[in-house]
Amino acid sequence: MDLRELVSALNDFASLSLAESWDNVGLLVEPSPPHTVRTLFLTNDLTEEVMEEAVQKKADLILSYHPPIFAPLKRVTWKTWKERLVVRALEHRIGIYSPHTAYDAVPHGVNTWLAKGLGACTSVPLHPSTAPSYPAEGTHRVEFCADNTEHLDTVLSKIKDIQEISCLTTLPVRVEGEEQTRVSLNCSQKALLEVVALLSQNSLLYHKTEILLLQKPLLPHTGMGRLCTLSEPVSLSDIIERIKSHLKLPHIRLAVGMGKTLESPVTKAALCAGSGSSVLKGIEADLYLTGEMSHHDVLDAVANGISVILCEHSNTERGFLSELRNVLAIRLQNNINIIVSEKDRDPLQVE
Repeated sequence: MDLRELVSALNDFASLSLAESWDNVGLLVEPSPPHTVRTLFLTNDLTEEVMEEAVQKKADLILSYHPPIFAPLKRVTWKTWKERLVVRALEHRIGIYSPHTAYDAVPHGVNTWLAKGLGACTSVPLHPSTAPSYPAEGTHRVEFCADNTEHLDTVLSKIKDIQEISCLTTLPVRVEGEEQTRVSLNCSQKALLEVVALLSQNSLLYHKTEILLLQKPLLPHTGMGRLCTLSEPVSLSDIIERIKSHLKLPHIRLAVGMGKTLESPVTKAALCAGSGSSVLKGIEADLYLTGEMSHHDVLDAVANGISVILCEHSNTERGFLSELRNVLAIRLQNNINIIVSEKDRDPLQVE
């Protein structure tokens, strides 16, 4: 499969517009075209050990959940390990693609996979994503009332000459016993300045003008984190065993909420794959589940009676790759070989 064709299919699986603004997602390293992908290699973290594995397995494209290039590179030499990744990739004609937080947000992504560890539950995003575009053309809505006179016709004629105006409507209304016309229109930020300038030439119209900022619609089941409501309350100790089984971990780290015990019931759990402090902060739940949190955010949660389970950052993400492999195989109609890294692992180990 051509690289550009595969990248397009990956973008269709999870739109990169869903990624956080600070993130660095998409195709990060591209060998000179034409570039055919016969083997897609999946990893959570692209380390030098994992890169060597990808080379040995003749990968044509590496999908690295975490972007190996995040801070801008000023040079590409053999001096630092991240620069060496780029050198090795280009030498062996291997592309690198990273979806990161786009995979966190999608309904069929990492956080939904992590929620399966809780057992039967319903979930909603903690921070819903908005659509990339507005429901109608324009970012603002302008509304004003005016007497139904020739002057209004002149104003409307001038408004229609402004570019980036849409949804212009007029409606007869009665205001304080007088027959008037209600004018409504959508416009872009640039057009808004022209509309306001035009209306300000008539103080009566200007003082009766309302300007509304249009909101992008929320995307259903899409966004950062998940608030999960269990079908039946489960003890904290049982939840721990479920999570360890789901993530295939011999242990987790636990902070028991103030006034709670291992036998306390868990009905609502808030979770975030990876580092969850900013996503979980202030959310009301019986339990926070994530990879890592700051010390003080753990203390805050415990003081509020919320138990915290930490599994280390990438342990809350890596297991999704096996599910991703199966989903992509179907979407790509088994046209390419998809491999999950065997060398990829969390850097923190218990001795």
